[in-house]
This record gives sequence, structure tokens and C-alpha cells, in this order.
Amino acid sequence: MASDLTLMAVHAHPDDEASSTGGVLATYGDQGIRTVLVTCTNGEFGDAPGGVKPGQDGHDEQAVAQLRLAELRQACKILGVTDLEPLGYHDSGMPDWDYKDRPGAFCNVPLAEVAGRIGALMERYRPQVVVTYDAAGAYQHPDHVHAARAAAAAAAGTGIPAKLYLTAMRFSDWQKVWQALRDAGVDVPDRQPPDPEIMQQMAEAEQRITTTVDIRPVLARKRDALLAHASQIQDSWFSKIPPDIAEATFGKETFIRASDSTGTAVPEDDLFAGLRPPGGAAAHGAS
Repeated sequence: MASDLTLMAVHAHPDDEASSTGGVLATYGDQGIRTVLVTCTNGEFGDAPGGVKPGQDGHDEQAVAQLRLAELRQACKILGVTDLEPLGYHDSGMPDWDYKDRPGAFCNVPLAEVAGRIGALMERYRPQVVVTYDAAGAYQHPDHVHAARAAAAAAAGTGIPAKLYLTAMRFSDWQKVWQALRDAGVDVPDRQPPDPEIMQQMAEAEQRITTTVDIRPVLARKRDALLAHASQIQDSWFSKIPPDIAEATFGKETFIRASDSTGTAVPEDDLFAGLRPPGGAAAHGAS
């Protein structure tokens, strides 16, 4: 039965696949489910080696793109991703950067074009489950928003996926991580006082979470996949999280079920609930 199932994850940049869905990609891949990763941009505006930022001397967009795509392929090997589909669009940069105003930036590519390409991949792979971002979430990176809208449009337009999920991190978990890191004496970045509006958005998103998948058996692989993106994370505080804190906080991945044709009740602990016989997830090692 698992061999007939397909999970498709639609992401904006190389490394997004590991940070937010590395657990479910590895978990369902281990169960014999086909996993398809669609990465919309090449990540040109990531850091160059040595932490060189866009606009600084030594930052070559094409060299960064090639490096990040190589890291992406390695991360996919670690996670056991069955099929990688890079769309090759140009990174738009962060919301407050002028780069996003370039005509060729991914966020300026017509939504219909992107949705059409993702829809064609849905026609090819026939995923029952699609995972992407929450376009209305607190993290309003232009590429994430565009990827999410395009994936949702493709899912609706093709009618192929039975279930569409949006990634959602519990704000309460992030608070625990930051406090635990400080308690452990880890040097974490100074943070500005939280914006009340953003805090409200995150709290509301947490209330909308419908689905929690236990990824503890593959958590080490998720971490390895994230660290495969060494050019972006080698000096990150993420790599300093103590293992017990990481397991307690990141040992699960949480989602908002945005659309569903199975009628399965929520909350649920399996993205494929309603798509295989009862007990099917447990039989394959999922909780």
C-alpha cells in the first residue's frame, strides 16, 4: 500500500526542506512512501562561504546558487528523498531588501506560471498529500508566500491531492528553546522586543494546528540534513542546541490541515490518515 502513496513538499529555498519538513520526508520515506521535493529557487541570496552577505565583496550569486544546490542534493540523500525537482527561479532576498524588486525575482514571476509548473509535477507524481507554508503566517518572506500560494493554487486547480498541509511551528516551543539555550549559557543572538501583532499571529497559528507527527526516530537525520547546508548554518545557534532540548522541542513536526477530502477527524498524528487502512501508520513505524 505504501508504494502507492506519495508525499510532495513545496519549498522556497535550499535548506527549507530540512528545517521544516525534514522529519516527515525521512519518516514517510522510511515507510516506503515516495517523497517528492519541489524547491522553487536556487537560493542565490544566501551567504557565500565565510558568511559573506549579498552585496558584499566576494558574494557571487551564481556560485552561491551552485553551492546551495549541491548542499540540497546532499540533504536529500540524507533524508532519502525519492525525487528532487528544482524549479530554478531566482531568490528574491529578504522582505526588506531591494533585490525583491527585480523583474526576475521569484516573487515577481506570475502566480499562474508557477502554479502551472507545480501543477504539472502533481500530474506526474499524483501526490495524495502536499505540504507547503502558511501564506498568512508570521514569516512573510516573499518567496515563502509565493511558493505557498502557488502550491495551494496547483492543488486546487488539479484536484489531485487529497490533503494539503501548511507547516506550523508552535510558538510556545520556540520560547522554550530560546530560554533553554540561555540557561545553558549558549550565546544566542540578541532579539528585539517581540512585535505584539506577530506574537498574536503566531499564537493564532498555534491554535490552528491539526496534525502532529512524531519524528524522534529520524531527528538525528533531520539535523544532519540541516547541517549539510553548511554554507548557511555552520555558525548558527541551531547547531548548539543540547540534544535533550532538541528532542523535546523538535522531536515532532506540526501542521495545519488546510484542505482534506478524506473526512478524517482531527487532531491527527499521520499526514496519510484516511489514505491507508487503520493501523497502517503504526505498521510502518509511525506514531
